[in-house]
Amino acid sequence: MAATETLNRTDIAKAPQVRLAAQPEKPSLIGLLREDMAKLLVEKGVPERQVKMRVSQVWHWLYVRGVSDFNEMSNVSKDMREMLSAHFTIARPEIVEEQVSGDGTRKWLLRFPPRGAGRPVEIETVYIPEEGRGTLCISSQVGCTLTCSFCHTGTQKLVRNLTAEEILAQLLLARDRLGDFPDRDTPQGAIVPAEGRKITNVVMMGMGEPLYNFENVKTALLIASDGDGLSLSKRRITLSTSGIVPEIYRTGEEIGVMLAISLHAVRDDLRDMLVPINKKYPLKELMEACRAYPGLSNARRITFEYVMLKDVNDSLEDAKELVKLLKGIPAKINLIPFNPWPGTNYQCSDWEQIEKFADFINQAGYASPIRTPRGRDILAACGQLKSDSERMRKVDRLAFEAMMIANHGED
Repeated sequence: MAATETLNRTDIAKAPQVRLAAQPEKPSLIGLLREDMAKLLVEKGVPERQVKMRVSQVWHWLYVRGVSDFNEMSNVSKDMREMLSAHFTIARPEIVEEQVSGDGTRKWLLRFPPRGAGRPVEIETVYIPEEGRGTLCISSQVGCTLTCSFCHTGTQKLVRNLTAEEILAQLLLARDRLGDFPDRDTPQGAIVPAEGRKITNVVMMGMGEPLYNFENVKTALLIASDGDGLSLSKRRITLSTSGIVPEIYRTGEEIGVMLAISLHAVRDDLRDMLVPINKKYPLKELMEACRAYPGLSNARRITFEYVMLKDVNDSLEDAKELVKLLKGIPAKINLIPFNPWPGTNYQCSDWEQIEKFADFINQAGYASPIRTPRGRDILAACGQLKSDSERMRKVDRLAFEAMMIANHGED
C-alpha cells in the first residue's frame, strides 16, 4: 500500500492539474445538446447561416478530439476562437487526488464549483480495466438521498445534483488521463493503462441515484452515445437504479441504455429495510417496470445487483425466491460479496454460501457471476464511493475488501 501511495503522489506531482476556468460564471459548452449550443452561439453573434457548421466544428473538437482549450481548435478561425474564449469555457474539473490500485483500478477525486451548494463539491469517478475492455463508473449526484442500510455512499447526505456538463466531464477527464482520445498525443503525466485497456463501457453507478437526476443524466448519456462524438454504444452504457419505477419507464423510452437494478432482497419486508425506496415502489411494481423495458432479449438483459449479506439474504430459500421473482425477465444476477465499512452492522456471507447461492441460480438458467475483489487498496468498490469530507482514513483501507463495478453492458 505504501508503495502504491508513493507512486500516486509522484504521479500527481508530475501531472498537469487542469483547473476550472478563472471565471466560473462563464457557461460551459460541454453537456449541451446541439440545439442548445446553437442558440448560445447565435446569441453571441454567429450568423444563422453558419451556426450549424460552427456547432459541428465545436462538437468534433469537444467529443472526438477531446480538447479543453479553444485555442486547440485549429480549423476554427482566430476571431471565432477568441469569441468562444471570451464567453464560454470547456475546462475540465480540478483533480484533487488521483489514485492507482495495484490491480489497475484508477480513482479520481474531482472538485466542481458550488452552483448553489454553498461550497465547492467533490465526487469520485472510478476506472476498472478488464480483459478486453475498460469500464468507467460515473457519479450523478454529490451524496445520495436513498440511505440504503448496507451502502457507505448512502451515509453521505445529498448535497446537489450534478449537471449534464459535470457528468460528461468525468468521461472526458478519464479519457484525457488514459490517453484515450484518438489522433492526440498522450497528455504529459497521463496514467496509461495496459495495452487495449481503454474506456469501452460506462456505468452510472457512482455516487447518487441517477434517476433522481433524470434530465441531466439523460442529456449526458445522449451526448455520450452520439455517433458523431464520443460514440459509445448504448449497449455499452448501463444505468443502475435502486428502483425509481416511473423513471425506469422513461429511461427505456427516452435514453435506451442498458438497465441494472439494485435488488438485494426478494421480499418487500427485507427490501424495505435494505433499500428504503422499496416502500414507495415495492417489488411487484419494480418487476412490472423491468418486464416492460424496451428491447429485452437474451442478448439484452437486465442486470440485477445482489449484495451478499450473511444470515440476511443469502439462504437457498432466498435463491429460490429470486428465481421466481425474475421469471420471464431476461436477466443476469451479479452477486456482490459485501464490502464492510466502519459502523456497519452487516457481515459478508461466507464464500461457501455465496457459491451455493450462485450454483442454484446458474442451474435455474441465470448467469450469476460473483464479482472479483478490485480496487481494495483505494476504496473504489461498489457502495464505497464517498467524498473527501467523510472518506475513510487511508490507514484503514487495507481492512476492507472491495468489489468493483464490472461485467456490465456488451463485451
